[in-house]
Amino acid sequence: MGVMTRILSIIGGITAVVLLILIVMGVYTRVTRATIPSKTILEIDFGKGLVEQTPFGFLGRMGREEVLVMRDVVSALEFAATDNRVKGLIARIDGAPFSYADVQEIGQAIKMFSESGKPAIAFAETFGEVQSGNSCYYLASFFDSVYLQPSGDLGLTGLLSQSPFFKDLLEKLDIQPLLGARKEYKTARNLFTETEFTDEHRDANQAIINSVLSTMVEDISVLRNISLQQLRKLVSDGPFSAQQALDVGLVDGLRYRDQVYNLISEKVAKDSKFLYINRYIERLRPGARRGPAVALIYAQGNIVRGPSRFNPLSGESVVGAQTVSAAIRAAVRDKQTEAIILRINSPGGSYVGSDIIWREVANAQKSGVPVIASMGAVAGSGGYFIAMNANQIVAQPSTITGSIGVVGGKFDLRGPFSTVGITFDDVATDPNAALWSTLHDYSDEHWEFIQSWLDTIYNDFINKVVQGRSLEKQTVEQIAKGRIYTGSEALELGLIDSTGGLSLAIEIAKEYLGVAAERPVQIKMFPRKKTLWEQVFARPPESSEDSGVDMSHIPAVSSLKVLKQLAQKLGVFSYQRGTLLMDEPFFQ
Repeated sequence: MGVMTRILSIIGGITAVVLLILIVMGVYTRVTRATIPSKTILEIDFGKGLVEQTPFGFLGRMGREEVLVMRDVVSALEFAATDNRVKGLIARIDGAPFSYADVQEIGQAIKMFSESGKPAIAFAETFGEVQSGNSCYYLASFFDSVYLQPSGDLGLTGLLSQSPFFKDLLEKLDIQPLLGARKEYKTARNLFTETEFTDEHRDANQAIINSVLSTMVEDISVLRNISLQQLRKLVSDGPFSAQQALDVGLVDGLRYRDQVYNLISEKVAKDSKFLYINRYIERLRPGARRGPAVALIYAQGNIVRGPSRFNPLSGESVVGAQTVSAAIRAAVRDKQTEAIILRINSPGGSYVGSDIIWREVANAQKSGVPVIASMGAVAGSGGYFIAMNANQIVAQPSTITGSIGVVGGKFDLRGPFSTVGITFDDVATDPNAALWSTLHDYSDEHWEFIQSWLDTIYNDFINKVVQGRSLEKQTVEQIAKGRIYTGSEALELGLIDSTGGLSLAIEIAKEYLGVAAERPVQIKMFPRKKTLWEQVFARPPESSEDSGVDMSHIPAVSSLKVLKQLAQKLGVFSYQRGTLLMDEPFFQ
């Protein structure tokens, strides 16, 4: 009896603590939602991080309150442009690189704010101390004025694309890569079968960085009022010391942080108040809106079957086909929802999972609900697959997209086991039982099946691009071949419809709904955002129509996935925040 009493006491204590946390957080939320001062200077610290989507669940949000969310920042800047209480904007641009597509998305909102006549100042201690500062300076150039610490540098050096190759390592480990691809530009296989770029691999990567650089230089040229020819030479001549950057007109002054803050206070008013943009967002408290709604559904991370997942330790999320498809169905059933925006930031993943989402996009359209795909930094391979059937596709000029192709297979791991004295033997009931075993090579019949399997997936991909984009099959076959493109290139090829960000996607949704551009619409998140109580005391969904979010780790269920995860850690398969150390991911 005494033991049971102590257990109940402990449970009661834990419950009381949880309830106290909920109460304190509720009070904190109400307190922080104070008024916005009449002379506010918005402050953004980009060094605290930038994410596409708020992390899932209670654990996912812990310690991430200050991380900037792309949509929140863009929306807040657009609103602040017409908010009479906001008199200016100052931002610290940290040395960590951004994806070029993210720069373009935020930059468009900064430009809108600046065009309202309010001062917008960017400050940096350095643009790339002992590293490239291209994307950071690109972001800063959207501000009216750019100030650099006197001891800083400006690493405007042009772009570099690097890919590691694992062939020699795998040979030393006695691991045999048994991989097939469709087609020659689907270069993920090359990382394990080559020691350097193939001609196609080099050609594709060179075209990507040329396109990204061209867009960046053209934008900075206009924003900084420097001739295109002169700026192109500056990029070739960089990096620069702070004084050199000032002398050639890349920055407007050399000042320390306190001096820059004093400067904007003088421009606005001595009694102005600084307010972090996250606090500004909290205090806006938009009123309930009636009328038509636009559903916003995120597809963030690698695509898998099953539920979406978020790893709070690594900060990585995956797109669960079960979760996203259920969200699309829920949005279609919602009586207020009249359009769907599918926001994609995914390098690809499961072919079957991608096809599940593709089907739900088609079903939504059949139900009379238009779907607009809005691409973030990357929407390649499976990320393009889930977008290609949308009514409209929007991407930034530097979004990485396309990669219409497939790579698949396995690794033969008998060698490493043999090296440490482990051997295997087996029995089977049928000839193909060992097809996917990593302890067997492919037989001739097995390899013939793999080739047929890859052909089936590739042809399905091609045919669905033809259907979704209303292109000639011959045209699609010519531009596919597994090749990646920037958004600018994809627009010319007909793979997307326009260049822009989430704000443009909302404008397009309004056009489908017949809503005037100046009239606001509701933006409804699907899946529905859970309350704090639901996050802490989550219950499993009662059906697949109400699919929740799983917090479990991504299982490494095959040798292919193990090596893929290793490659991801090395930056191989990610378009890493503007550092072009990438190739497209496996599209299984």
